[in-house]
Amino acid sequence: MASNLVFSGWFSKFKLSSLLRFIFFFFCQQLAQRNQDLVFQNPSYRMPSEIPDAPEDEKEPFVEVDPTGRFGRYSDLLGSGAVKKVYRAFDQHEGIDVAWNQVRLRNFSSDPSVIMRLRSEIELLKTLKHDNIIVLYHFWKDVEKNTMNFITEACASNLREYRKKHRHVSIKAMKKWSRQILKGLDYLHTHEPCVIHRDLNCSNIFINGNVGKVKIGDLGLATIVGKSHAAHSLLGTPEYMAPELYDENYTELVDIYSFGMCLLEMDTLEIPYSECDSLGKIYKKVTSGVMPQSMKKVSDPELKSFIERCIGQPRMRPSAAQLLQDSFLSDGIDLDENDL
Repeated sequence: MASNLVFSGWFSKFKLSSLLRFIFFFFCQQLAQRNQDLVFQNPSYRMPSEIPDAPEDEKEPFVEVDPTGRFGRYSDLLGSGAVKKVYRAFDQHEGIDVAWNQVRLRNFSSDPSVIMRLRSEIELLKTLKHDNIIVLYHFWKDVEKNTMNFITEACASNLREYRKKHRHVSIKAMKKWSRQILKGLDYLHTHEPCVIHRDLNCSNIFINGNVGKVKIGDLGLATIVGKSHAAHSLLGTPEYMAPELYDENYTELVDIYSFGMCLLEMDTLEIPYSECDSLGKIYKKVTSGVMPQSMKKVSDPELKSFIERCIGQPRMRPSAAQLLQDSFLSDGIDLDENDL
């Protein structure tokens, strides 16, 4: 009798476990059939394990992408100049923000050889490596839009914007900035072959405010010169252009003149020759040797004298290396600050 009860209990448990297994397998079979039906009825359906492509409205809102597909441009305009616009962009390979620069080639349409020379010059600029020079990553010509495009390192702020934001800056800070700008210029000017920036101004000198690192940018309009260091084309921002630039016969010392005007703007917060209401008036004053009115606002006599040496006549204008040795820049600068 006892054995019958044990057998009966064991048999009941066996039937129960078998029933549960049957229900479980039946449920799985029905679920699999349901998924197959969904796929058959709706080809766009995806199994939970599959990751669908991001919807169009969730993809990067690029206005255009470079031919390699690496760099994407947004519509946000970071700045613009006489022949160039700079947009916010993104490097999809490295995952970093970059700047997308566009030069409108119609400015050089009368002389196709200029475009050819521009391409060869930029190829060299891409090889420049210096702590105080903005990195140039990539460039190409867009035939359809007739533009030359440059992808460069992105910086948070240019010196003009930074100076307007921080209106109370010491002479010591300006000396630190000046040394870094001159180090960058010295690298360009002593490079083989020599590189002349030709469009140096406070809007294309960039600063990382966290560490005070200064870098020269906008090298797209720089020119390469031979052993004579002489160039013969007219480019630049009028307020910062040396007199000899207008004569289209100049050397790398035009960059020193522009640097002097940058230092003047750093101190006074005024763009040189802002009293002039036309390019013609700027040209007349510059070529006649008339100083900007903002020079009268420079209160520090040593700073004023230093600026005057930078914007003097070409034959009297010192080189970047000579200015770096000037007593004005060495006074009050610690050794560790020189290495910024």
